[in-house]
Amino acid sequence: MKDLEQQMKKFYGQDLEQRKNWYSGVADAYNKTRPRYPQELICRAVELAKLPTDAIILELGCGPGNATIAFAQSGFSMVCLEPSEEACKLAQQNCKQYPSVEIKNTSFEEWELKAKRFHAVLAANAFHWIPPEIGYPKAATALQDNGSLILLWNMTPQPPYEVYQELHEVYQTQAPSLARYEDQETQQQIVKGFGQKVIDSGHFKGLMSEQLACKVTYSIDDYLTLLSTFSTYRMLDPHNRDALFESLREVLDRNCTNSIQTSYLSAFHVAQKI
Repeated sequence: MKDLEQQMKKFYGQDLEQRKNWYSGVADAYNKTRPRYPQELICRAVELAKLPTDAIILELGCGPGNATIAFAQSGFSMVCLEPSEEACKLAQQNCKQYPSVEIKNTSFEEWELKAKRFHAVLAANAFHWIPPEIGYPKAATALQDNGSLILLWNMTPQPPYEVYQELHEVYQTQAPSLARYEDQETQQQIVKGFGQKVIDSGHFKGLMSEQLACKVTYSIDDYLTLLSTFSTYRMLDPHNRDALFESLREVLDRNCTNSIQTSYLSAFHVAQKI
């Protein structure tokens, strides 16, 4: 959790333009390799948030629409904000069959607040990138009375531990800050920490959370592409990152066949506006 907090401090220290374009260079990779959110969890979040069938949802940092589509398929109207122009274009393309979904190329910080318009504010692996002194009060103001904040989380997919043990030496040598394996208990603690921040904000109450253990299988190429989308790897010097990936590939080619099965925790938080 401390590693994540350090990332956040470094990220918040950038100016807004840098933060808006943080994922622009990996928008296609993000669209291709980031796991989607289990429909079972999304349905439970909608149920616990008590969203009416005609609900209007504000989504923050929608990316290429990895969570947007599942909510759009349920018939909800949505206003989705995405600061990256590249990711915004992908989201518009991915959601073009849903006329009730409006995708805007802007950040939540810059977006002109529409008070008490929305039944829910949604963020999927995105809310922690918004400075908390802006995110929580602005989200609460955007919500109708008794509206809900819905946060979806997919933790980082982890390789089998025996494979990670082979990768560990590479990380220790080339990127010591990344030499860390997240087992299910660790990921549960990270999710718990996110939920505590919601309550500590003083703008929401009645926090509810559920989680699901998930698996996804990648080719070696796609697994390395997936890693390239994570902030810890984005923060590396490009030359060092390329060298790291080359070494990781050598280890994976020796220890895997053509694919690698990963596991991760998917979870949600639902909390009601105070």
